[in-house]
Amino acid sequence: MTKTTLGTHPFLLGFEQLERLVERTAKSGNEGYPPYNIEQTSDRSYRITLAVAGFSEDDLSITVEDRQLVVRGRLRDDLSERVFLHRGIAGRQFQRSFVLADGVEVRSASMEHGLLHIDLSRPELENVIQRIEINKG
Repeated sequence: MTKTTLGTHPFLLGFEQLERLVERTAKSGNEGYPPYNIEQTSDRSYRITLAVAGFSEDDLSITVEDRQLVVRGRLRDDLSERVFLHRGIAGRQFQRSFVLADGVEVRSASMEHGLLHIDLSRPELENVIQRIEINKG
């Protein structure tokens, strides 16, 4: 018996990358730092909020790489002069990735009260019916 994978099923033409996408999503950071929320703000928009206490805008970078939103944080080394008696606020570097569906675009990013907000949207798609003529040969 032949095993049919998701990307090779005859009814799923053009979805070969879907299986790799699912694997990449499963591998992308199951660690809990930094904590985040994902909320749906309308039918076609979303907001990702990351708790980045202690990080400034200059310590963070946001990129889109191969349909993947990547947020990186790295504190500058100016903390070496400070002496902590207790350090409970995590300040380690991080990388958090989110796989974006086709058509989802990053609209903006903002910081407020130690929270990084990233707004995403999916443009309205037109319902197009395409008629294909049969060549007479």
